[in-house]
Parts: sequence; structure tokens; C-alpha cells
Amino acid sequence: MLTVLSVGYSLAPVGPDAVGGSEQVLTAIDRALVEAGHRSLVVACEGSVAAGELLPVPAPPPGPVDDGVRAAAQVAMRDVLGGALGRADLVHLHGFDFHAYLPPPGPPALVTLHLPPDWYPAGALSPSRPATWFNCVSRSEERSCPPGTRLLPAIGNGVPVEALGAVRLACRGHALMLGRVCPEKGQHLALQAARAADVPLLLGGEVFPYPEHQAYFEHEVRPLLDSRRRFLGPLGFVRKRRMLASARCVLVPSLAAETSSLVSMEALACGTPVIAFRSGALPEIVEHGRTGFLVDDVDGMAAAIARIPEIDRETCRRTAAERFSQRRMTDAYLALYRRLAACA
Repeated sequence: MLTVLSVGYSLAPVGPDAVGGSEQVLTAIDRALVEAGHRSLVVACEGSVAAGELLPVPAPPPGPVDDGVRAAAQVAMRDVLGGALGRADLVHLHGFDFHAYLPPPGPPALVTLHLPPDWYPAGALSPSRPATWFNCVSRSEERSCPPGTRLLPAIGNGVPVEALGAVRLACRGHALMLGRVCPEKGQHLALQAARAADVPLLLGGEVFPYPEHQAYFEHEVRPLLDSRRRFLGPLGFVRKRRMLASARCVLVPSLAAETSSLVSMEALACGTPVIAFRSGALPEIVEHGRTGFLVDDVDGMAAAIARIPEIDRETCRRTAAERFSQRRMTDAYLALYRRLAACA
């Protein structure tokens, strides 16, 4: 039996209804560890839900997240992580700010890079701590890592395809976009495309208390909302599944070099085609003309919305089952844990 210490991002809760991709991946691994008879310890902020043992750090105070809030959260992470380190066979870090609380030498540490490598601070991917390894979640992300990064083979993300595909609903004709609301996700572009295509659009996601995210929502997203294009806020799993299963298509107009796209995988598992920009790993997920369309701009996205009847929804479901199983992902991580623990 292994004891794995999973460490989330210092300011975001983990659990079945988590919004962020890294939080959803951590939650799936935590559950898989417990189901396989291992011991799972999860360091995450208050409000998290874990299948194993939750080691909570204080949730951020109400109000904007500034440098002081970030620093306090990182200190709390270091304290909780340090207290649990002696119980672990391996540490798995998922947070963007992992470098601020990377533990002292001890059990092997694995860092999964959920964001583009060039978003991490200089030096974060070349730590002096021994027995510290990195893995990516796509081939395109691997190619963008700086030379010398101690990379293990990439493990692609996965989603609960069986649970997502269990609900079949009639298509209601709306386009859908899900994800945290911030400039690089491009909600304003999805709204422009839906307006140009003259289709309803529903936006699901959370506006986190970062000043730049809130300003983006107020100045670039809210003015484009109307009676046919609405913002729903964050969606739990059950509601998200219902919205995905009944959507005409899912829009992913990302301006970032996406390392993966859980929402694209979730959409396909529900039988819903995806229209995405050619950003980062999205061409690895969306098969142009088969499970959706890859486009270059808002005009291309609007034109692709009209072509959605060309895509077979059963092909989307079958492709998701073949390629994006969450069980495949968690099995790969558990096998990697065993190898790293044995080497230690």
C-alpha cells in the first residue's frame, strides 16, 4: 500500500464540483487511490472535498486576491505539507505555485504541469531538490518545455466518460462555453461568434476574485450578454452534464496554448461536438470534421456553428470512450507512483 500526498493549488478547492482542470484531475486521482486500497492525503484549501484524508489550509479571505493573500496561502501550504511529509511515500504537486512550497528533500516528488511551461516563474522547472520530476498532460506541452527539464512521459488527462454519457437529452439548439472567466479563455470571442451565427449561447464558469478577471468580466463579457446569450455562473457536475448533453456544440475560443481541454473531452463524452481555436493541445483532442471543427478566428467559429449537423454525435461519444477515459489516466498515475516509490 502506498501513501500519496497530493497537493493542490493554494487558492482553489478540490472536489467533484471543482471548476479548474488541475483540481478535477487531483480529485480523480484521490478517488482512484482510495478505491485501489492506497492511502490518499490531500493538501488543499478549506471547502475542498476528498475521498481520502483532507489536510486543509485556510481558504482565502473575502475580497480581491493580491500578493499578500497569495503569500499567506503559500506559507500555510508549506506548514501543512511539512507536517505531513513524513507520512508519505510520494508527493504529487498540481498547483501553479508549487515552487513556493516544494518540500525539503525526502520522498520523491512529481509535479504535473497543468499550464503552459512558459507561464511558470524562471527556475521553477529546474529545482535543486533531488528526486523531483515533472510530467506534462499533452505532446504539445512536452515540446514547449525548456531543455533540461526532468520530464517523465506525458499522461493525458481524462474525464468520467461513462458518467457523462449516461444522460441522453434532446439537443436544445444552444451553444455552450464552460471554464473560468478570464481573458485567455476568450468568453468575449464566444459571444461574438454566437451573435454572428445568430444562436443562443450559455456561459458557465466562475469569475475568481482576481482583479484582472473581474475587470475582464465587467468590461468585455457583461456588455455582450443579452436575453439569448446568458451567464450561468459555476456549474456542479450534474448541471454541467445536463447542459453539455443538450447543447448544439461547445465553443473553446482559447487564446492560450492550452495544455489540455477537459471541457472538450467532457463535451465529446456527452456526444456534443466541439469548435475550438487551434491553440496548444486542442488539435490533439478535436478531430477536424469528425468530432468538431478547428478554426482560426471568430468568423471561422461562427461559420462552423452552422456546420454542426455534419458531425455525428455517436462518433463523438465513441471517440471519447476510446481516447479520454479517466480510468486510463488514473491507472497511468498509479503505475507511475509505484515506479517512483520503488526507485526511492
